[in-house]
Amino acid sequence: MAKPSARPAQPAAACRVCGGTVSAFLDLGRQPLSDAFRKPDETAQEFSFPLVVGNCRDCSMTQLLHEVPRERMFHAEYPYRSSGSTTMTAHFTAVAERFLAHELGGADPFIVEIGSNDGVMLRTVAAAGVRHLGVDPSSGVGLTAQHGGVRVRDDFFQESTARDIAATEGRADVIYAANTFCHIPYVDSIFAGIDALLRPDGIFVFEDPYIGDILDRRSFDQIYDEHFYFFSATSVRAMARNFGFELVDVERLEVHGGEVRYTLARPGRRRADARVAALLDAEAHRGLAGPEPYERFAREVYAIREDLRTLLTGLREQGVRVVGYGATAKSATVNNFCGIGPDLVETVYDTTPEKQGRLTPGTHIPVAPMAGFRADPAPYALLYAWNHETEILAKESAFREAGGRWIRYVPEVRVD
Repeated sequence: MAKPSARPAQPAAACRVCGGTVSAFLDLGRQPLSDAFRKPDETAQEFSFPLVVGNCRDCSMTQLLHEVPRERMFHAEYPYRSSGSTTMTAHFTAVAERFLAHELGGADPFIVEIGSNDGVMLRTVAAAGVRHLGVDPSSGVGLTAQHGGVRVRDDFFQESTARDIAATEGRADVIYAANTFCHIPYVDSIFAGIDALLRPDGIFVFEDPYIGDILDRRSFDQIYDEHFYFFSATSVRAMARNFGFELVDVERLEVHGGEVRYTLARPGRRRADARVAALLDAEAHRGLAGPEPYERFAREVYAIREDLRTLLTGLREQGVRVVGYGATAKSATVNNFCGIGPDLVETVYDTTPEKQGRLTPGTHIPVAPMAGFRADPAPYALLYAWNHETEILAKESAFREAGGRWIRYVPEVRVD
């Protein structure tokens, strides 16, 4: 297998936020859609695209250099369900309770969620009798949300959508997005929509993977088609200012391998929390606006690739079975970048019914129900869903007690 260069010869791209120059620092090769799990008898050619990530030297926004059409990623058969994790369910319940306590206590409060998925956050808001609306283009998950009592608009959020909501529903006290805002390249339309829909004193709150944690944990699998942007406080402040908003709060989160919750408001409407300056100073100290951290990260990613392939190839040559745990979207990056197919990982076990009986994107490893992981345990399991490690290890304690060993690749390849 040809190894791509860790310093890719890619043409510079224009930043989707500020128009500055984006310099590529990591080329992960051609990749399929991360959530396009194929049926075994499906013969149509798979869509693929060059997965290259770069950093803007002007506003510091880390972003993909190639955009995948949104309709290919988010549609009626989109398989991810936020409620699939008890950890994330508890997280979003706490988010809703926080909004209800601090932002939604006025007369006729209204909250809009961009990318509401199966309604895991808005269920708590709905149960409190507060006016709400989820906006999500994936009608399958939207139906699940509606069955749970959540109002959902089947649509992409953009300026025209927001203006229509404002005209029919009134303005919102809170606009919220979790693991969604980073999916949307066209931030100009998003901010125009937020400006049209948000009340003068309202806030826009979003939480997404933090580039600082991605670099520290070498979690290169966070880079895939759906994640177009990788935010820092520095880049979010520049983006907010570019579109007439201010960054007024940041909060570090441990979910999904490290995220930050950002709060934006109109200038002069909210006092900035001291956490903003603290995180900005920390990013300046570590040089996140310069090229060195990203170039070092690229070198580390290629070392992980070689170590993981060496380990899996060695186990195959010994005739030792290896299975995968969690058919995550980010596992597509790992499998395709590292060349991991059914010859190295025989099956991936997953709890999502929509993925079971299908094949992983690109490398076509069979996906099976989780019961098989326990009924026919393999000696080794590659933990793709590492961001839920605590929950998984507690649930699968019998695997290790029976002598099973977990393979991890974040922040380095190790076996225990």
